[in-house]
Amino acid sequence: MKKHLQVVGAVIIEDGKVLAAKRGESRYEYVAHKYEFVGGKIEAGESPEEALIREVKEELCADIRVCSHFLDMTHEYPDFTITLRTYICEFVSAYSRTEHESLRFLGAEELREEEWAPADVPALERLREYLKR
Repeated sequence: MKKHLQVVGAVIIEDGKVLAAKRGESRYEYVAHKYEFVGGKIEAGESPEEALIREVKEELCADIRVCSHFLDMTHEYPDFTITLRTYICEFVSAYSRTEHESLRFLGAEELREEEWAPADVPALERLREYLKR
């Protein structure tokens, strides 16, 4: 039976654009060099919001405010399955790139499915609509 991971992702929006964090090398080629939402695994005893605050602090050395739930998605990769809970967030401090290959703020017209980790792709259509509001 495949491992099933519970993960969270921060949909961080500034000036009508969403933060896209590009992964570097990975032992799983299907997510290497793909954009994703900043986030990670929920640890035992953590709420999704607590996990998100911790992960953003670890990955971007930044503090965020979790504003609202955005979308939950489940994706089956060849080696594992993940359930990804995403939340609209905003920075409340400066941030810096520490783990990702690159960070970019992308507008609705720049969200291309083939550039994102497959588990994050279902959020893109809804995100395009959200950004155009």
